Amino acid sequence: MTSPGARLRSAWSEQSPLQIVGTINAYTALLAERAGHRALYLSGAGVANASFGCPDLGITSLNDVCEDARRITGATDLPLLVDADTGWGGAFNIARSVRDLVRSGAAGAHIEDQVGQKRCGHRPNKAIVPLDEMLDRIKSAVDARTDEAFVVMARTDALASQGMEEALERARRCVEHGADAIFAEAVESLDQYRAFVEACAPSPVLANITEFGRTPLFTLEELRQAGVGLALYPLSAFRAMSRAAERVYAEIAQGGTQQPVVETMQTRDELYEVLGYHGYERKLDELFGKENT
Repeated sequence: MTSPGARLRSAWSEQSPLQIVGTINAYTALLAERAGHRALYLSGAGVANASFGCPDLGITSLNDVCEDARRITGATDLPLLVDADTGWGGAFNIARSVRDLVRSGAAGAHIEDQVGQKRCGHRPNKAIVPLDEMLDRIKSAVDARTDEAFVVMARTDALASQGMEEALERARRCVEHGADAIFAEAVESLDQYRAFVEACAPSPVLANITEFGRTPLFTLEELRQAGVGLALYPLSAFRAMSRAAERVYAEIAQGGTQQPVVETMQTRDELYEVLGYHGYERKLDELFGKENT
């Protein structure tokens, strides 16, 4: 089988924009695969929020992210793009991060130009590092990859604080220094996406279509017309799952029974189908059934 990075590159060459959906664990990865998606994403916010119950403020570590990545890539062969935040340190730290992510089965990672004490990309008061420091991050990542197809994506948060020209310059320079794709964060218009696409060609540009942020929820066709190559939906399922969980917990606490919300739940049979549960049981029967004793 081809490497995860090669599978991600193949997917974006065959489908444009390639939809990349966020998965917070192995089971949601299986659900995304059953829905027909070709690429998955592990969000840094997803790791922080779902696995550790903390905000996306650079609190989680490389090992935290790699553990979630290993669980997802162990459950599906779909290529997984991983949020590597700022790379967790200087040049040698970034090199280690890339090598560990490759070993975890990831297809690629994006590294951003925020300072180490980062913030959510759609929050105010973000601070970014000098351009030379960002280029060093990209060069370190490209040099360290042990799979040549592993995707090194450069994310710039410069638009919100430094303006469009600075963001475009950073994107261009990152491509010149080896970035395979560009993640332009907190973009507010299709014209801005068109400018990034023109500046970074032929490297694909990713649009982060996250809810409740600064970027409008552009349709796939709108993004296609703007030339965007990758469309990311980082936490859509997680937000819906969390609202459903709130409702169930409240119903049990207030009504004393889950009966009113049972119809909203995935059934036991549906769960077993996703997991291939009955196949496991048949294997147990073959190995340890009475006919073998």
